[in-house]
Amino acid sequence: MKAIFVHLSDIHFGQEKNGGDVVVNEDAKQRLIEDAREEVAKLGGKASGVIVTGDIAYSGKEHEYRNAGAWLGELADAIGCERVKVQMVPGNHDMDRDKISVPIECVLAQVREKGDAILDPLLDSDEGCDFLYGRFEAYRDFALDYECELDLNGQMSSGGRLELAEGRSIKFVRLNSALICSRNDAEGTLILGKRQRVLPQEDGVEIIVLVHHPLNWFQDSATARNYLRNRARVLISGHEHFPKLQVDSVEAGRDLLLLAAGATNPDYLAEGYTYKYNILVFEWDEDADALAVTINPRTWDDGLTRFRRDDVFLDGRAERQVLGSPNFHRAPLPAVAPPVDRAVSHEAPEVKPVDIAPAAASQTDSTFAASDSAAQAPAIEQSATLDQRLLQLRFFQELPEGERLKALVNLGAIPGDLKGRLDHSMERRLFRMLIKQGKARAIEALLDLAEAKKRGDTQ
Repeated sequence: MKAIFVHLSDIHFGQEKNGGDVVVNEDAKQRLIEDAREEVAKLGGKASGVIVTGDIAYSGKEHEYRNAGAWLGELADAIGCERVKVQMVPGNHDMDRDKISVPIECVLAQVREKGDAILDPLLDSDEGCDFLYGRFEAYRDFALDYECELDLNGQMSSGGRLELAEGRSIKFVRLNSALICSRNDAEGTLILGKRQRVLPQEDGVEIIVLVHHPLNWFQDSATARNYLRNRARVLISGHEHFPKLQVDSVEAGRDLLLLAAGATNPDYLAEGYTYKYNILVFEWDEDADALAVTINPRTWDDGLTRFRRDDVFLDGRAERQVLGSPNFHRAPLPAVAPPVDRAVSHEAPEVKPVDIAPAAASQTDSTFAASDSAAQAPAIEQSATLDQRLLQLRFFQELPEGERLKALVNLGAIPGDLKGRLDHSMERRLFRMLIKQGKARAIEALLDLAEAKKRGDTQ
């Protein structure tokens, strides 16, 4: 089976400073949706999800994420995947720079100077985590609705596993490279930290690492590189806005593919520096018993005013890279069907969307996340789980804060005379409580009514 993903990076919602830039950039985003729909359709199936390697917003503000959520929803609908199937990591622009106070600047400077000796004690305390993660409040709330948790005491988070064949899976691991970012960060000064360097290892599972900054931005890149080269099969990054592709042969039978993304919405446009995104296909290569990654790089063509294939990026390389995959070889070979005689059969192979089993409950905040064993649950239970997750996404993206509070009152979650402001995590807990009380249909009806009012259809 093939798993198809649309890969974006540096979308920078809210970047535009004038109405003209808004019009131009919005047009490019709409053309991207059309292009992705057509390219995924050519593959004969639906996409398994969307990957965003950071900088979804430009200033880390709540309204930027509202706009991003609406656009990502359009994209997901166009490529045929669930709206909740978005893997994301934060970038430096997902940090609210207005929340970088003088004390925070001083602490971040100490972390950059002394490394883990300062970072680890901060991450071991609730106060220290609040101190570090407070700059990402709007991003954190947005990411949680996609089950891409941020605040894990400095640890990596897992996006669950995706089975390509029996006993052959890939697993997404998300790193927060922006944890000690400040207003202006120089290359080579950031720190991943010990808790994000040690990647998991499991027979039959190859790791796909998502991170915003490339390795050259870290002080501890040498140590991190050792783990990556020996534990991961693919590293996907953003930030530098210029796409690169490299396959490192670590040793016989072990490769690491490094893909640096171009910017989906760069901060300026110039020759060779324009709107870019990728379509990625992950599959099991039966002949080599290995992970194969096919890259379809897409770039904006000013002359055509649309996206096209970026052959310059491939620079003569094959679009399909078969990677030495030692973790696959440690597990029993899958049972495979007899080979099809392609000289006789002219039917195109069926491409089905591959579903991602959610990460283990210990790695996520969501009530709706299932353990890896949930992949064996009946299809109807899986569908109900996804419906609830989608309902949660709609509740927090489609309703402004005031309307959400009114809804929580009307549904009996909070009293009408409640004083003060509820933070997003408390709203999420109240939402989950309503789901447990069997009020999912009432929430859905409320959301449908709000959507109808926006359209002016209240009959």
